Amino acid sequence: MVKSLWDQKKASQLRTGLDELVYRSNLIGADRSVCNWGGGNTSMKTIEKDFRGRDIEVMWVKGSGSDLATMKKQHFTGLRLEDIRPLIEREQMTDEEMVEYLSHCMINPKHPRPSIETLLHAFLPFKHVDHTHPDAIISICCADNGKQIAEKIYGDRFVWVPYVRPGFTLSKMIAERVKNNPNAELVLMEKHGLVTWGETAKECYEKTISIINEAEQYIREQIDETSVFGGQKYKALSAEERKKILAQVMPIIRGAVSDQKRMILSYDDSDDVLQFVNSYEAPVLSQIGAACPDHLVHTKRVPLYVDWDPQTNDVHQLIEKVKEGIERFKEEYKAYFERNRKEGDQMFEPAPRVILIPGIGMVNTGKSLAMANVSGALYHRAIAVMKGATSLGNFVSLDEKESFNVEYWPLELYKLTLAPPEAEFSRKVAFVTGGAGGIGSETCRRFASEGAHIVVADLNIEGAEKVAAEINEKYGEGRAIAVQMNVTKEEEVKAAFEQTVLTYGGVDIVVNNAGLATSSPLEETTLQEWNLNMDVLATGYFLVAREAFKQMKKQGIGGSMVFVGSKNSVYAGKNASAYSAAKALEVHLARCIAVEGGQYGIRVNSVLPDAVLQGSAIWNSAWREERAKAYGIEPDQLEEYYRKRTTLLVNVYPKDIAEAIAFFASSKSEKTTGCMLTVDGGVPAAFTR
Repeated sequence: MVKSLWDQKKASQLRTGLDELVYRSNLIGADRSVCNWGGGNTSMKTIEKDFRGRDIEVMWVKGSGSDLATMKKQHFTGLRLEDIRPLIEREQMTDEEMVEYLSHCMINPKHPRPSIETLLHAFLPFKHVDHTHPDAIISICCADNGKQIAEKIYGDRFVWVPYVRPGFTLSKMIAERVKNNPNAELVLMEKHGLVTWGETAKECYEKTISIINEAEQYIREQIDETSVFGGQKYKALSAEERKKILAQVMPIIRGAVSDQKRMILSYDDSDDVLQFVNSYEAPVLSQIGAACPDHLVHTKRVPLYVDWDPQTNDVHQLIEKVKEGIERFKEEYKAYFERNRKEGDQMFEPAPRVILIPGIGMVNTGKSLAMANVSGALYHRAIAVMKGATSLGNFVSLDEKESFNVEYWPLELYKLTLAPPEAEFSRKVAFVTGGAGGIGSETCRRFASEGAHIVVADLNIEGAEKVAAEINEKYGEGRAIAVQMNVTKEEEVKAAFEQTVLTYGGVDIVVNNAGLATSSPLEETTLQEWNLNMDVLATGYFLVAREAFKQMKKQGIGGSMVFVGSKNSVYAGKNASAYSAAKALEVHLARCIAVEGGQYGIRVNSVLPDAVLQGSAIWNSAWREERAKAYGIEPDQLEEYYRKRTTLLVNVYPKDIAEAIAFFASSKSEKTTGCMLTVDGGVPAAFTR
């Protein structure tokens, strides 16, 4: 049952008016079984002062492109009701005419474009109106016998309207039918949702919740869990088995769905998803159509259902079925687009947004992790609706033509234009070793600033978590994760990349940056010191690069690796034979991988910094004293010593190295591989030749 979240103490402290509408809207959006992400709309009618100081009646309504759960005052639009109400006398009005007309009714042109369903709110004579998409209600509205079920639940207290796309016609139909039924307390919109109202914010909210719970209670009484979706056909694999298989399959999926633009992946194996994908009826039910028009842009009309028997545990067979299924889905989507397109329509990526795999769960795709999760969240709602609808009757959906008209509806597509433009590293996953250090953390921030999803890998997990938390705070939850990894441990490296795959679907950029440094004359260099440098700077770089290479090759969409070498990669550093030799090995390893990776679109380049002291754990260790001793100066004189030996007379900072790394990882260097870029202020002894 849906719980009322109304807190009277908190509500009583709100200023009357728009604050109440924000509070009510946030409560509605907080429960996704009540309202979809980005969907639904709320309104409130008030008296405001216009620019001349006159009292005018204003309707505040949700602005297009916002989400009820998170929206604030600035996301609502105020419109003059005296300008809108006469529209109900019209016989018809196109979407374009409606949008243009409403733009002249706004009390402030800086407000967002009003909701698609503004007229629905304006034509109803109630102070507060909610339009939502509750699972229980849509279960009724998507059942072939839905109207008869509604009569059993609500008697004569409801108004039923057939499916009509939102706009003038639907708004007028609802207003007239509510007017003609004095007992009406709610409107049920076929294949769409619910409309409720009240004279106060609390009354409206409580009415919404109570109406939903009446439907919820009735549906619960009809459900037999043993026969839901025709009963269980397959048994879910264990959680450990699911992850093991997904780690192998998700890079394949990511490559297959990223032929036009890269996609980020997420997976979901919650109980309701497994109940559905493992059922007898899932192959048929999943292909009937979307459970709600609001789903279409984010889930497409249907998901891809992979016909695989998990009891065979044949991963190679699953991989082939996934590849075949995605290619077939794309061809069918292109045909669907061509059958229904109108002049000017531009096809979205044809790959599936929802992929259902028996025994495993659901994989979702999107331009970001946030959007992949939105697709998943909406399909959770679709599963709940199908469960309810099939317990009442037969699940029905929009036909193909209307589905296309909604998916490519200009008023719906407008919402997508409100998103910020995609940046250089949008849709890409960057894996940075030594991510908690000076160069590493700055590199993580640099990638995140241009849209990348970040894996902050470091032996220092507390430091890595701090960097990831900072990125998530600034750019949104899920943009970065921290993984603890010792680059010298093969199993830890493999586990870190597996976690990356399970979180984002794959990897596009790998920065080999983890490091240390020691200094001593050759005759004082112990085997232990030599092995330490080789283990971390040579073997560590090899292990990370090898695992990255496997992942990138499996995806089949190329990738970029950047090795952070050193001035000492090309210059024989004094009293640093172990360090310098290992650093030389790094850049030659990078060139070797560049040769092998070219045919797969995998580029490998190296950045050679020098004396980057700021934020460095290395320079805060014995290395500082050792290098100072080698030059015959005091440790606190090092920074100035290094500055003066450069031809540019500058110090080099982490952000300078991060900029060079970003260049190599970006499209600006897409035809460059096997290259070294020195960022050391100009040390003549280290000039390459």
